[in-house]
Amino acid sequence: MEELLKKKLKTSKLESLGSFSGGHVNIARAFNTDYGKIFVKTNEKPQLMRLMGGGGKSFDNRPITATYTLPLRIYYLHLWIYYLSLQIYYLLQMTIQIAKIILTTYFRVSSLHLYNTQLKEQKEKTESFVGKQETVNYVDQFGFEVPTCCGYLPQSNSWSSDWLNFYCGKIEAQIDSIDRREYNRIYRKIRDLWNTLLPGIPKLFTGLEIHPALLHGDLYFGNASESLHGPVIYDPASFYGHAEYDLAIAHIYGKFEPEFFQAYHGVIPKADGFQNRLELYKIFHYINHW
Repeated sequence: MEELLKKKLKTSKLESLGSFSGGHVNIARAFNTDYGKIFVKTNEKPQLMRLMGGGGKSFDNRPITATYTLPLRIYYLHLWIYYLSLQIYYLLQMTIQIAKIILTTYFRVSSLHLYNTQLKEQKEKTESFVGKQETVNYVDQFGFEVPTCCGYLPQSNSWSSDWLNFYCGKIEAQIDSIDRREYNRIYRKIRDLWNTLLPGIPKLFTGLEIHPALLHGDLYFGNASESLHGPVIYDPASFYGHAEYDLAIAHIYGKFEPEFFQAYHGVIPKADGFQNRLELYKIFHYINHW
């Protein structure tokens, strides 16, 4: 891999700076090159192209006005390379308390979740004017233009005008993906529990108006860090959905301090029934990590 990197990056220097936490799917390493330090994530699994395709579209759909940064993405054959400064990243790996402070103070996920709503308001405003109107790329459906992967699990992301149908479809697809030849007893148990839960789900959304929000899709501490330019989120599994969904996995794995959630809800307040819906959204990740 090193020789291929040197050739593609056209660098005479490629010094390994060690391995790093790269989540549960990819191998993460760092190198010093003629152009500075780079952070490299690689994956040689058969599912690679599916992972990279969805992840790439997730990057392409990020709002340029977001208050965090996403690293520049470059594809070279089977390599997925992120350019970013690692000087503070190294510090955070050694001092997790500093990482918590930075993430909870500056990590402004709310800007991502509000971006599509702001486009909606902009679209409505421009439509009120007579004459030529600028194109506003507001998305009024739930889903995404391509499948994305949360871990290795593919998400179909077929467009839907109904959030509940979309989310319940995600759970149905997860349950159906269980190998019944090997785990039939577990499959039947999960299926029975889900069927018992289904009739009560609409009550959790009574009186709630949900606008499609661009989600990261896998927002846990393993996919977040800090560069010299501010907070960095990577490995997205994006789709347009309910903003509350993005917070479920952050609550499951912890390490996002209460200050993070307080700051988030200072911008996007909790709606009635938030906690019960959060438990509903956790189901997706519980099955995914089973």
